Amino acid sequence: MPRLAPIDFENLTPEQTTVADAIRNGPRGGLRGPFEAWLRSPGFADPAQRVGAYCRYGSSIPSDLNEMAILMTGKYWKAQFEFWAHARLALQAGLDPAIVEAVRTGAEPPFKREMERVVYDFVSEYLATHRVSDTNYRRAVETFGENGVVDIIGVVGYYGLVSMTLNVFEVELPPGETNPLE
Repeated sequence: MPRLAPIDFENLTPEQTTVADAIRNGPRGGLRGPFEAWLRSPGFADPAQRVGAYCRYGSSIPSDLNEMAILMTGKYWKAQFEFWAHARLALQAGLDPAIVEAVRTGAEPPFKREMERVVYDFVSEYLATHRVSDTNYRRAVETFGENGVVDIIGVVGYYGLVSMTLNVFEVELPPGETNPLE
């Protein structure tokens, strides 16, 4: 059961209205996931949603690999809503369904491209150790450049924040959907 009552969109403060309109009128097209929770603090919600818009729509990392990093982060945090939402988006972005399933179950993914392995190794090591070895760092820089490495870390960090928000406020999946993570 969600910990927050649905927000009353008819009685938002001017600051909340500004943020809600920016989210609705932006590339997301609506308020899902963490946004209702964040609207309780519009000073936080606005910069957070702008960072998220960059991470999701402006990252220099190819969208399928960006989504894989998001799925890995959602899996790490056991964020059911996050994984559910981005599994669909990952498939739409062209990520191999076998990779999505391997991330979901914790199995070794069947990579076909070295770029997939580079992102997977980088994010896996970071989430497991909170550090990245020289080898994985160098591989990531060689593959994506320094800008790309910053974008990967930004995506993992932002979606960690999203996952924590979803977990703390117990944001539920839409009716009829089942939790994807064990």
